Amino acid sequence: MTTYSASLYKSTISSTKRRETGGKRAQFRKKRKFELGRQPANTKLAPKRVHTVRVRGGHIKFRALRLDTGNFSWGTEVSARKTRILDVVYNASNNELVRTKTLVKNSVVLVDATPFRQWYEAHYGVKIGVKKNAEKVEEEEVKKSDHVLRKLANRQRTRVLDQKLDEQFMSGRLLAVISSRPGQSGRADGYILEGKELEFYQRKLATKKSKK
Repeated sequence: MTTYSASLYKSTISSTKRRETGGKRAQFRKKRKFELGRQPANTKLAPKRVHTVRVRGGHIKFRALRLDTGNFSWGTEVSARKTRILDVVYNASNNELVRTKTLVKNSVVLVDATPFRQWYEAHYGVKIGVKKNAEKVEEEEVKKSDHVLRKLANRQRTRVLDQKLDEQFMSGRLLAVISSRPGQSGRADGYILEGKELEFYQRKLATKKSKK
């Protein structure tokens, strides 16, 4: 059985710290393992590296030190795809986390739009993210059965795509938010920004650019 020296760990309990006046507190017991604190993961945007951490109760946490992919959900289409994280663009709590490209919960990131575009075109049979003045490239038409054509036509009746999302598909990048905790679960999963939330963060990013 592995034994841990309590002195190895950073303590979270106030009895081991000095008073606000600077005076020392009387130590009435030694440090305990359940009072420990650990270093933050500070997950960086780089090729994947995840460590396991043995925690209380023999459970395991996954400490992501570096990540570059994640599962992102497209809420209105009820579809999730694994995609590359390209950049960290906004963090409400600290701009330093943007500069150092640190992945934390609620970070606003840019993700690759390709998996979502491919799924959308296969699901609805409609091309999206096409620039108006772009040259038309001739592609071989794949023959589809009547059953598939009826199915696509039925889906297209209720199809609604936000204009702002379509504009993002043109650039090949989508704004998304990380909703998981990479330092705890070892994953950077989240959701694609849409509607009022997307407008809010686009305004924030625009004001950030204008200040530079």
